[in-house]
Amino acid sequence: MQRYFTLVRRELGGYFASYSGYVVIAAVLFLLGLSFSDILAKLDTPTDAPLTEDFFITFYFWIILLLTAPVMTIRSFALEKFSGTYETLMTSPAGDLQVVLAKFSGALVFFTLTWLPLFAYLLIVRRYSDDPSPLDGRVLASTFLGIVLIGAVYMALGCLASSLTRNQTVAAMLSYAMGLSIFLLSLRALVASPTSGWAVKIYSHIAMTDHLEQFARGMVDTRVLVYYLSLTVFFLFLTWKVVESRRWR
Repeated sequence: MQRYFTLVRRELGGYFASYSGYVVIAAVLFLLGLSFSDILAKLDTPTDAPLTEDFFITFYFWIILLLTAPVMTIRSFALEKFSGTYETLMTSPAGDLQVVLAKFSGALVFFTLTWLPLFAYLLIVRRYSDDPSPLDGRVLASTFLGIVLIGAVYMALGCLASSLTRNQTVAAMLSYAMGLSIFLLSLRALVASPTSGWAVKIYSHIAMTDHLEQFARGMVDTRVLVYYLSLTVFFLFLTWKVVESRRWR
């Protein structure tokens, strides 16, 4: 376990020791600021929906997720291979699974940290308005849980893409393409379909946009939790097998 935490600290240190980490933070802050300005413009219209739901209705969340996730994860394995430190890392006392989990954990922690300013925006709204909904504990907790869960899926997917190549540009393109495919597949639930029964249930089960709106309202469905955790574990398992396959070459 000590080796795992050492690798996580190493991974996090890499984000804050490079320009790319600060570029990602600046990009996320810029897009969060734009979304916040849009939310402020909607405050003049009375609504019962919490502000967190207004944020997920905008396209800024998906832009941040789809564009920053590949950048956050390309360094996990592709950079190690490019810089020549991959073999040194993989021959360390830590096992392959520990390395994969540490890479994923470091990326997920960094992803989570970049979203903390969202709560500062809600505090500002609460400070200068009479609406207590932005600071409803249940809504805030479920909103942040939704962000972390979907972030875990995309971080695991990015680690998988990064493990497949030593070229960081190719890794970013693979991660973006796969992440965009999952997102577009989830939008299939919004398209009118003449079918019924199991197909409709599947489409609604994978609808990420609907899931995030539920989280933003303070509703947590255990089926959604299982869905995101299963995807995360599946992508991490594939990453582990890709990393492990170097022994067979």
